[in-house]
Amino acid sequence: MNRSEYFTLGRSGLRVSRLALGTMTFGTDWGWGSDKDAARQIFNRYVDGGGNFVDSADLYTGGVSETWLGEFIRERQLRDCIVLATKFGFNGQPDNPNAGGNGRKHMLRAVEDSLRRLGTDYIDLYLLHAWDGLTPVDEVMRTFDDLVRSGKVRHIGLSDVPAWYASRAQALAEFRGWEPVSALQLEYSLVERTIENEFIPLGLAHGMGTMVWSPLASGLLSGKYRPAKDGASGEGRLQTVANSGNPAFMKFTERNFAIVTELEAVAAEVGCSMAQVALNWVANRPGVAAVIVGATRLPQLEDNLGALDFSLPEGLKARLDRASALPATFPYSFFTPGMQAMLAGSHMVGDKPRSYTPRTRMEASASVG
Repeated sequence: MNRSEYFTLGRSGLRVSRLALGTMTFGTDWGWGSDKDAARQIFNRYVDGGGNFVDSADLYTGGVSETWLGEFIRERQLRDCIVLATKFGFNGQPDNPNAGGNGRKHMLRAVEDSLRRLGTDYIDLYLLHAWDGLTPVDEVMRTFDDLVRSGKVRHIGLSDVPAWYASRAQALAEFRGWEPVSALQLEYSLVERTIENEFIPLGLAHGMGTMVWSPLASGLLSGKYRPAKDGASGEGRLQTVANSGNPAFMKFTERNFAIVTELEAVAAEVGCSMAQVALNWVANRPGVAAVIVGATRLPQLEDNLGALDFSLPEGLKARLDRASALPATFPYSFFTPGMQAMLAGSHMVGDKPRSYTPRTRMEASASVG
């Protein structure tokens, strides 16, 4: 991983490494993951490789993930160097309806619990983990703003929400002078490209950088699984949680295995692992600020950290694009050149050239120098 290559997160000044370390694998409470020694090795290798962006959540492995992560950061006195992200939303007390969701009561309690487990007095990026379908968006955004003003949170983000919700949240922030959304944390990979319809254009237009989760489709794109009569063969998380009912882990489909086949062929031509090619593809998509990589073993992380050390030839990228392309659904099936001709008549209207937009003062000064 290039030590000097960092992107600003959305329309903020927060500089983050392009590969973020996901810590959902820190702990073995879920039947898979890393013990403490392995997790420490993974964290240290990531940091030593130039990474500065670490992602967790309050209920990852029952809070173990945050607790260990806080310990690892303190052991190396890295708090000022690390961009620490965590999330709230899921319920750890099923008999208490206010111990989960997006409401202000739970949100304020959750941030205090995360700060305690992490052993820090502020969180660099605090994200709503998933939309609860109930809490008004203005309640969430006002509470986010209160947390930023209190100094307990630096920047805010949304994960796993509808695009209209994210758009409304950002509009409220802009209109009322609240802290804007800097990040959208969403699933994105060669086998899951639906965010390209709404979220990517939304983020690009309104200053929200995309943080990609599950870029390897929970390991499917690493090549460890093969199609079989009963779904797939191979050992890993997808097999462990195959019957959980979680749609994020339902990856064994004919379409997805066709994508895996093409990915394997492209990786062979490039001379890199399948995981590296899949990560490289998604990291270089429009709007992507950071890709979250997770590992249960150090060799997995070692491989992932090499994902940005090469460039995919355009022809090979095009092959992956075609193999993973989704059929256009309404209303996107309507936005064709033919429809544009019907709208504009005989005078086709394209987008403005780059020279139409005045350059920033910094760009103009650089060109003069």
